[in-house]
Amino acid sequence: MAYDWISFTTDYGTDDGFVAACEGVVARIAPALRVLHVSHRVPAQDVRRGAAILAQTVSYLPPAVHLAVVDPGVGTNRRGVVLVAGDGLLVGPDNGLLVSAAEALGGIRAAHQLTEPAYQLPRVSATFHGRDVFAPAAAHLATGVAPEELGPPVEVGTLVRLPEPETIAEPGKLTTEVLAVDAFGNVQLAATGADLAAAGANAGVAAHVNLGGRSVTAVVARTFGDTAPGALIVFLDSAGQVALAVNGGSAASAFGGALGEQAVLLFARP
Repeated sequence: MAYDWISFTTDYGTDDGFVAACEGVVARIAPALRVLHVSHRVPAQDVRRGAAILAQTVSYLPPAVHLAVVDPGVGTNRRGVVLVAGDGLLVGPDNGLLVSAAEALGGIRAAHQLTEPAYQLPRVSATFHGRDVFAPAAAHLATGVAPEELGPPVEVGTLVRLPEPETIAEPGKLTTEVLAVDAFGNVQLAATGADLAAAGANAGVAAHVNLGGRSVTAVVARTFGDTAPGALIVFLDSAGQVALAVNGGSAASAFGGALGEQAVLLFARP
C-alpha cells in the first residue's frame, strides 16, 4: 500500500538542520510525498513524552507512515522497526516510542526489523539513524514497498513497552502521576475521565491538589471560562486526560509538575 503522507515527530528541535536533513532524504526518494510535522520539540531524549504526543495525535492524522525519532539508544543494539497498525505504518526505534500510537490506531498487526541495507543510506552514522535509517525506510514504505522487504519479522510480544503509569481512583481521592506539561503550562495527569468519575469529582466540586510539595485548593471545571481568572482548575483535556490548569496562567509554574511525579487529589464530599 502506498501513502500520500508521512508524519514526523522528533526531539531534534529546529535550531539545527536535523529535521531538514531527514525531510530532504524523504524528498529525494519520494518527491511527491507530503510531510506533516507533529512536533520537533519533544524534550531531549524523553521517550515517554514523545510516545504520549504521538499517541494522542495519530488518530486525527490521515493514513500515513508515521516517522518518529526520540532515540537515546542510537548506535547501540536497540532495534529499528516498522509496525503495521490500523491504516498506517510506524517507523522508529524499538524503545517504546511507537507502541502506544500503534495501539491508538487499533493495535499492532505485524512488526519488522529494519535491517535491509537497500532501504538505508549507503553510509549509516552511529549517531543519526533518523536521517540514515528511519527516514529512508519511511519514504520507501510510503511508495508502496512492503514492510517485510525491509527486514525479518519481529515477535510483537518482544517489542519494548514503556511502564504504564499507575492511577488509583477511590471515592473522594485520586492518586496518579504527571504525564506531561504542555506549552501553556497545563499539567496533564495519567488519570482519565473514568478515574475522575470513580472518585466522584463532578463539575463544581472543590479539590485539594497535592503535587510538588505543595497543597493548593482547586475546583473541578468543564473549561477555563467556568472559573475566575487565576483559579486553579481540574479538568478533562482534549486527549481525555485529567489535567491541572490555571485560568489565564500556568499550573506548571505553580507546581513544577515533573514528569512521573505523584499527584494526589482529594475531592470534597457533596
